[in-house]
Amino acid sequence: MWRKEGIKSGEQHAGAATQDFLNAPAGVSQGIRIKGEITGQGDFFVHGEIEGKISLSGGTLTVGPHSRVHAEIEARAVEIHGEVIGALKACERVHIWSTGKLTGDIETRGIVIEDGAVLHSRVAVAQGAPQQASMDTATPAQGMEPTSLSESWQRAKTTGV
Repeated sequence: MWRKEGIKSGEQHAGAATQDFLNAPAGVSQGIRIKGEITGQGDFFVHGEIEGKISLSGGTLTVGPHSRVHAEIEARAVEIHGEVIGALKACERVHIWSTGKLTGDIETRGIVIEDGAVLHSRVAVAQGAPQQASMDTATPAQGMEPTSLSESWQRAKTTGV
């Protein structure tokens, strides 16, 4: 009755479904295991197992609660609900939820570790303003300074903070 000429009702639904599919974040379902390299700009959800290398310079990697990732990871941000083993570099932040486990070195600008989370790591937290350069052009230790409780205590004593 009020249909646009040239568009059938089935075509409208197919177009909307295609658009939703294209905007949906990529992911690995539970029960799926991937061995290799994953690269991209968008967000990526892991509910299965991955072994290899993950590089998401413009996106967030989310590791689900029943997931296992054994990889070298570079991403804008990383959310860990499951288990991650490997070196991790995040431009913005790493968030380890209460169900999360991380074993491996971390380089990031910020880190959140919830009660109950497990962390076996050396952590390097960047100092200063965020950089706009891509992760591919940054050197591994650029702007990073490992800190320990004793180093922080010494710095606080000498600066009077």
